[in-house]
Amino acid sequence: MIDISNFRIGSLSGEKLLKAVCIYFAAVSLWAIFLAVYDKIASKKLPNYRIRESTLIFVSVIGGAAAMLVAMLTVRHKTSHVKFMVGVPLILLAQVVLIWALLHFGVITF
Repeated sequence: MIDISNFRIGSLSGEKLLKAVCIYFAAVSLWAIFLAVYDKIASKKLPNYRIRESTLIFVSVIGGAAAMLVAMLTVRHKTSHVKFMVGVPLILLAQVVLIWALLHFGVITF
């Protein structure tokens, strides 16, 4: 069991902070899935209402990379674009390495 009682950001600490972080990543992940699926549908039926590629990448950067990658592979959207098939996994890798480094070097402690 991890003791998170001393961890604090602003007025949030401990379990409340962990809940807030989980809710944030869940919301961003759902947003990423929605955007990828919507853009796949729009590519066939609503070509004037597509999602910008920069928006898809941005959502990946702010925490939706894992969900974006799974959604892209599931609905087979943007899978022929190097920018997405290399970029999104690299963003995900960078996020995992950053979280590991923050935990490993004691920047974030639980």
